[in-house]
Parts: sequence; C-alpha cells; structure tokens
Amino acid sequence: MKATLAILILLNATVFANAQTVEKKALTLDGAKRVIAGAVAYAKKNNAPGGVIAVVDDGGNLMALERLDGTFAAGATISIGKARTAVLFKRPTKVFEDIIKNGRTAMVTLPDNLFTPLQGGIPIMIDGQIVGGVGVSGAASAQQDEELAIAGANVLAETKVSEMTAPVLFFDANQVNTSFSSGAALLDRSDRHYMVHTSRRDKPGQAEVHSLETDIFYVLEGNATLVTGGTAVEAKEVAPGEIRGARIEGGETHRLSKGEVIIVPNNTPHWFKEVNGEFLYYTIKVR
Repeated sequence: MKATLAILILLNATVFANAQTVEKKALTLDGAKRVIAGAVAYAKKNNAPGGVIAVVDDGGNLMALERLDGTFAAGATISIGKARTAVLFKRPTKVFEDIIKNGRTAMVTLPDNLFTPLQGGIPIMIDGQIVGGVGVSGAASAQQDEELAIAGANVLAETKVSEMTAPVLFFDANQVNTSFSSGAALLDRSDRHYMVHTSRRDKPGQAEVHSLETDIFYVLEGNATLVTGGTAVEAKEVAPGEIRGARIEGGETHRLSKGEVIIVPNNTPHWFKEVNGEFLYYTIKVR
C-alpha cells in the first residue's frame, strides 16, 4: 500500500513538473554555420560585393561570424547588432528602420548594445519558434543585406521568411483619389488573403454572396441602404464562391452614412438597395 502510494505521488509530481515546462528548440553551432553557408551561397550567386554574416542564439549571444572579402571594418559590429536586434525584438530590423523613418525617432534612444535599427537583421525560426537571429552588413545595399539574411534564415525554416514578412505599403492621396474615381482595387493581396478596394456607387447594385470572403465596409462619403441576410432572389454563381442575385427578400436593413463601419461575414447575402447620390466607401475583403 505504501509502495503504491509512493508511486502515485511520484507520478503526480512528474505530471505537474511536465505541465510547468515546454519543449524548446535551440540553434546548434552546426545550424549557425548552415545559416552562414546559405547567405554566402546567395551572395556568390548574386555577385554581392562582400559582407559580414553574423548569427546569434535566442539570447543575442554571438555563435558564428564570417567576413567576406572586401567588407568594411565596422561590418562585423553592425551585423552582430542587426542579428541581436532581430532576435531580441522578434522582428526583422527593417521594421524598426521604417518606424523611425516615419517619425518615431524616440526609438533611437534605446541602448546601442541592444538595438541596431538598420535593415539586414532577420529572426531564425524552427517549427514556429525563434531560435536565433542572422544579421548582414556590407553588401551592395541595405536591401541586399536583408536578402542575404533571409537566404540564410530560410536554410533552417520550414516557412520561408519571405513568406512571413511583407513590405510596408503607402498610397498617397493622389493614388487613393484616382482609385476612387473609377472604383477599383487599391491593393490586391489575394496571396495573403486580403484586398483593399476603393468602392464607388451612384446607383443600387445586385445582391451578393461571397462564400470565402468577409466584407468590411467603411463609409467615406454619401448615404446608402444596405440589406443583409435574407434570401438572394434569382441567385446564380458567376464565379467560384461568388453568387449574384436580382435582390434580397427578407433580411435586415441598414442606413449607412459617413464614418460608419459594417462587417458582413462570408456566406451572408448583402445588397445595396438604395444609393443617394455619390457613395464612396472602402471595402476590405478578408479570407
């Protein structure tokens, strides 16, 4: 009886201990060398003129570094700083360069030994966990620094870094106004499952049902009546996952005006029943 009780206590203690820990991936020295080899191979393939590639672990500690011929002397220090910033802040360093460029200059007051906000640092991920960082300095341009770092990080990643990151996009007022004048897609990122449409109406439309996309409407100018739910009459599929009809029977009526937002989930019939004059609105489609 005592032996059985002791076993149960031991089992319970083991289960409790396991519940307090998680399996953690770690970057090995061999893995760090493979990251550098991937970056060097990319540099040679694309005739990148020199560069320093640095790899740090998940605590920002230097694991490996390689200096290509022709690189300036400070390249090693900068590349280590980029790698350390990428892993400690869990973001590509270009993110911080862009933030500062867009006006948040207070970020430059962070300590130099922790923060190097220059393009060219990329986190290294394995099975969804950040295990280290790679930084590159001294290539032909800041963009090429980042390309080399991405090539190195991708050696170990199942999901390529280029698939996880995307550039910051900016549309000036002229571009937006031109897009609204015709009612067009301002940005189509179907590959990332979203689209931004500058929508313009001056008359009612058809009933619509999107089987995959959720519509988010933000009204800029004008007034309209939107009906949601109910049943689309004379409905037919005009494209995969896209249904159109003459009108909606039943449903809920919404009076839309400037500044309002309405979200229409996928598979929900919706119909602009009435439009009073010019009606301008953003449509954000999300899958």
